[in-house]
Amino acid sequence: MIWNTELTRRLGIRRPIVAGGLQWLADARYVTAAAQAGIMGFITAASFPDHADLRAEITRARAACGDLPFGVNVSMLPKLVPGDQTEDVFRLIADEGVRVVETSGRNPEPYIPLLKDLGLMVLHKVPAVRYAVKAQSVGVDMVSIVGAECGGHPGMDMIGSFVNGAMAGEALDIPFLIGGGVGHGSQLIAALGMGAAGVVMGTRLLVSEELGAHEDYKKALVAATERDTALTMSSLRNTVRTLANDTTAEVLRMEADTPDITIRDLMPLVSGRIGRKAYETGDVSRGLLSAGHALGLTDRIEPMADIIARIEAQAATAQQRIVGTLQMSEAAE
Repeated sequence: MIWNTELTRRLGIRRPIVAGGLQWLADARYVTAAAQAGIMGFITAASFPDHADLRAEITRARAACGDLPFGVNVSMLPKLVPGDQTEDVFRLIADEGVRVVETSGRNPEPYIPLLKDLGLMVLHKVPAVRYAVKAQSVGVDMVSIVGAECGGHPGMDMIGSFVNGAMAGEALDIPFLIGGGVGHGSQLIAALGMGAAGVVMGTRLLVSEELGAHEDYKKALVAATERDTALTMSSLRNTVRTLANDTTAEVLRMEADTPDITIRDLMPLVSGRIGRKAYETGDVSRGLLSAGHALGLTDRIEPMADIIARIEAQAATAQQRIVGTLQMSEAAE
């Protein structure tokens, strides 16, 4: 299929799909596999807190990707904290010749003048259309809207991707992507039909061979279904959807039993270091391991290129289904 959307044109990619940043997992190998599959991936800057390590990872990706584009994800904490180095990270990214950043976490407005001066294209990720409207007003180039079905942080509104897509088509003038539970080509066609420039995927790509995680972790995702996720940390207004396991059960119990619970109370269970260990060992019983409803579509471990090729074939089938329906309607008239 030949795709021609605002996403493919602006990013210079063959297929209108973005592989969103994945904490501890989205590295040079991951974004290279995405680039070679005709989509764009994002190295997660937060996975490389030492600036020298981030610079080295970008260098590795650039060498492997050649002329194929990739970006860097910058997850900004919901509130500015002392010692925040977000501005320095943006400068490093631009200095390394990367031209697209995926931002999330808080309103990027304070950084927009800098990002424009650095020549960076900004794809801002939000959990609902109302935040996308705000992001548009402050000058981002594109937005990704991830619905309640997404792995990671779906926000507090918990609006589904299908509703987000229809609302965004009416509310936005800038290009937008739809994410949250996306992992099938028919969803890509539906998103384009609602006015999206493409889709963003995370969970569906966790079973790619190139992902730097233990084989047993990937096998657990293949075995899981769309029913095997849990929502925790809503009591802190920081809802997260992850693979259901011993940790999610314990966190939910503590949230129910402990009035005025704090992140400090939960940190021994939810620390990112615990989740990182699961990726290294394959033991998925502990840690908050981001995963969304697209677990229902993670049916095998295979190369990234094969995953994307299957999604494109599914999209072609969905497109033909629509064309056939329209032809039947015309014949009926």
